[in-house]
Amino acid sequence: MTPETANHPTIVVVDDEPLLLMIVAETLRDAGYNVREAGTSDLAVSILNEPGPVDLLISDIKMPGLNGYQVVDLGMSVRPKLRVLLMTGYAQDPLPKRMADAGVQVLHKPFDFDTLPQVVRHILDKPN
Repeated sequence: MTPETANHPTIVVVDDEPLLLMIVAETLRDAGYNVREAGTSDLAVSILNEPGPVDLLISDIKMPGLNGYQVVDLGMSVRPKLRVLLMTGYAQDPLPKRMADAGVQVLHKPFDFDTLPQVVRHILDKPN
């Protein structure tokens, strides 16, 4: 974390597709966010268990190992007020009721990377 981003929200981005992970992370960094990248669900869980701020988790749903729902469940068990944006290319994926009740949002792929920072800002601006 640089002095310029010390007071900016921290976002953990999880996706097993390296190119998508890189583009999402860079888009958010360019918008001024601190971004931690996780190419696996295990790494994401490890990051979520570390001390320090995490203002938003952005995770793909379909991944090898733990899926996005499982990552969210584990993340919320250690960070109950964790804000979450799930990404999916499958329109038929229903959001589990417990996650909808917790305010988890879903972004369907493909999405416009130019609007991603606005979607993130909208989620972060909601009262928690």
